[in-house]
Amino acid sequence: MVAHVGTVAFQGIDALAVDVQVQLASGLPAFTVVGLPDKAVAESRERVRGALGAIGLALPPKRITVNLAPADLPKEGSHYDLPIAIGLLLAMDVLPVDELAEYNAVGELSLDGALTPVAGVLPAAMAAQGLDRGLICPQQQGGEAAWAGDLRVLAPGNLLALINHFKGSQVLPQPVPELADDTAEFLDLADIKGQESAKRALEVAAAGGHNLLLIGPPGAGKSMLAERLPGILPPLDAGEALEVSMIASIAGHLGDGRLRRRRPFRNPHHSSSMAAMIGGGSKARPGEVSLAHGGVLFLDELPECSRQVLESLRQPIESGRAVVARANAHVTYPARFQFISAMNPCRCGHLGDPELACSRAPRCAEDYQRKLSGPLLDRIDMHIQVPNVSPADLDLPPAQEGSVEVAARIEAARALQRSRYEGVGGDNKVRLNAQADGKLLEAVATPDDDGRALLRQASERMHLSARGYHRVLRVARTLADLEGREDVRRVHVAEALSYRRLRTVA
Repeated sequence: MVAHVGTVAFQGIDALAVDVQVQLASGLPAFTVVGLPDKAVAESRERVRGALGAIGLALPPKRITVNLAPADLPKEGSHYDLPIAIGLLLAMDVLPVDELAEYNAVGELSLDGALTPVAGVLPAAMAAQGLDRGLICPQQQGGEAAWAGDLRVLAPGNLLALINHFKGSQVLPQPVPELADDTAEFLDLADIKGQESAKRALEVAAAGGHNLLLIGPPGAGKSMLAERLPGILPPLDAGEALEVSMIASIAGHLGDGRLRRRRPFRNPHHSSSMAAMIGGGSKARPGEVSLAHGGVLFLDELPECSRQVLESLRQPIESGRAVVARANAHVTYPARFQFISAMNPCRCGHLGDPELACSRAPRCAEDYQRKLSGPLLDRIDMHIQVPNVSPADLDLPPAQEGSVEVAARIEAARALQRSRYEGVGGDNKVRLNAQADGKLLEAVATPDDDGRALLRQASERMHLSARGYHRVLRVARTLADLEGREDVRRVHVAEALSYRRLRTVA
């Protein structure tokens, strides 16, 4: 007899169907797993053996062969433990074959028979729903699987509870989808004294999803501004939350099984490797750019990042996808994020201050900023100078307007964009002005006659590329949205141009 149990193999955020085939045959006792298993899958033999022994079941003295089909698809991860154990229970006539045929299974087994969380339950649940099947998963992740929609979910705490459910002596309840508690307070913009122009730029960037580069001396408040961005961004909508949660599930960041409405804010160290930033490794895991999908990727001390890492950001910023190509894997992850970065004007950080600048100024600034390529800077919509805060500003009382007031204006501007772009873009759905391109951008962001004349003159003087030209239009469209206007005027174009620089060196 050959028992069949459905499960999945992960390729990016896609879950590919895998048939776990278990055969008990005559011969010398052996337990073999075939079908391109990695080390974690091969070791499942001992975990399954221990889990069955813990509930009083011994493996029969036969030749046990487990085939993971299709055999040419690499199988990675510990989530194959549960389907292999279920296949053995079916082959041993402990569980009913007909009822289990309606379920896929994912889960890792402990030696005492308990089910422990694994990565990728949400994509596995969505794959099961597409096949009109249910899903068996660990108890802690039942709520995560329930977010996939109308499908049957069994979430036992251990192997014995699963057996009792199918024997009729215990009933496993249907898990309920739950949201994570995102009530933690955000850092408030009102804490920052002075820097009104930088706050304005941050508001514009948040309203349209624009990339932003903050340039200023040490201690000017660049990192403080960036860290307050999550507090003025609206929460994820249902579709975005599902996309973000699927990536987090693959990365193993949804251990509690609850979806989050808070937008991701990733702040990797400038020493991060390219595999950590873009994705990769032996299992082609998602990197920081994908974990920031739907949210913000903040890179402090931008020129201190390796040149290879910085140049690797160009494609995800432009396309919204991170492609990880390896000899044994070619995986694409979503990576549509808002890129916020900060840097000093030079290595000493005090360019322009004759008392504090080093003796190599301004040559040191040219050498320092040369680490940033023109193509990368061209992909950043807004460049803003963040000067030192004067003692007079530090002595001022707290600002009357904080994150709550700014967030309300941003939500109103984004509501206009949602209405404008509803149904546009197909699979690459356009949600924000920063994502508009081509004819769509020309249709929604063409300025009035005075604005076109100004933009044409400025483009010639500033030597704007076609990409830079379009990014000015996108920012101008956002500025008009913040005022609640349908038309883009000269004043909007002028402010948008003020965020483009002839060169980075001050």
